[in-house]
Amino acid sequence: MTATGEGIRAYPFGPVDRLEVDPKLAEICGEQPVLRVSLPYGGDAWLVTRHADVRAVLADPRFSRAAAVGEDIPRTVATGLPSTSMLSMDPPEHSRLRRRVANSFTVRRVEALRPRVQHIVDGLLDTMIAAGGPADLTQTLTWPLPITVICELLGVPVADRDRFNVWVDGLLMLSDPVRSMEARGHLNDYLAGLVALRRTTPTDDLLGELADVADEEDRLLDEELVSLGVSLLSAGQEATANQLGNFVYTLLTRPDLWQKLVADPALVPDAVEELSRIIPISASAGFTRIATEDVELSGQTIRAGDAVVAELGIANRDPEVFDHPEEIDFHRGNVPHVTFGHGVHHCLGAQLARMELRVVLESLLRRLPGLRLAVPVDQISWRTERLIRGVDALPVSW
Repeated sequence: MTATGEGIRAYPFGPVDRLEVDPKLAEICGEQPVLRVSLPYGGDAWLVTRHADVRAVLADPRFSRAAAVGEDIPRTVATGLPSTSMLSMDPPEHSRLRRRVANSFTVRRVEALRPRVQHIVDGLLDTMIAAGGPADLTQTLTWPLPITVICELLGVPVADRDRFNVWVDGLLMLSDPVRSMEARGHLNDYLAGLVALRRTTPTDDLLGELADVADEEDRLLDEELVSLGVSLLSAGQEATANQLGNFVYTLLTRPDLWQKLVADPALVPDAVEELSRIIPISASAGFTRIATEDVELSGQTIRAGDAVVAELGIANRDPEVFDHPEEIDFHRGNVPHVTFGHGVHHCLGAQLARMELRVVLESLLRRLPGLRLAVPVDQISWRTERLIRGVDALPVSW
């Protein structure tokens, strides 16, 4: 860790280590929950880590995402999101887009997808089991499932899904901004073609529903539909696929936890929430927000114009909110974690991700209760230099 000026520390403090929270980060933020840091790109910002402060930054309209668009804005990644992304908008522009798509991700709509997701999982497991172990669970299950689900939802042809995987993989590279921009360009061009088709030939998939709107007030522009599709792909594929692998890795490296679920599969919904809380899926703090007026957080005044970033992984271990926060407890009850965000930018696909995570865990517990790692823990390889943490390969036997 290096200092960049009086009282200002360079962020991140250390390299990403598997699914561990940086101990230096946890120590310093326990003493200074609102900390001035120098980000890798664009300058200084306030880093907030206390659960209440993180929720405030994510939900308070005085912290703007739209004001954080631009190359000179302090940020943790080389390239920020475009202004056309819903994640870069504030209400009312954000509200207009979110209202149009939110109905596709209600609990009822997601539950209607469960039989299809279960069918996909069963087919993937059938193939894996028939081939015999050991098998790489990332290649046989945790990556094929989300890309299949999100492509079916958007209406992407089966033949194009391998290309989508490559593009989404490149989109979230921290160490290669050129590859990331090229991947975004490929996705934009491809989705623009799909949107154009949907305008002339309506379909019953999500893009078709959004494109087939006669009312000008509710009609989304082509670039808005494309940006929305890219956002859904990156979250619905990369985040869900990595978290599926992270969940299984955590359970298999803690056999006591796996056996608890084998003995009582009814705990799976609670386990999904607790594992979502304890696993810091983001490799660094989230999207930058800009204060539009002076705001006080934990006794520190954030001035209008200041940049703010939130550490969700630390907030999810706040002892003021969670008893024994470092422990994994499937009987914790209400788990108000912020892994899926909070406020107007709360993850649209949170319910879909939860459902996929539950179906995968329930299926593995039922069909492969003897599942175990096929290699020593220290031989598990990890995806590095990425926005989202995850195993690169997960060899398992049963």
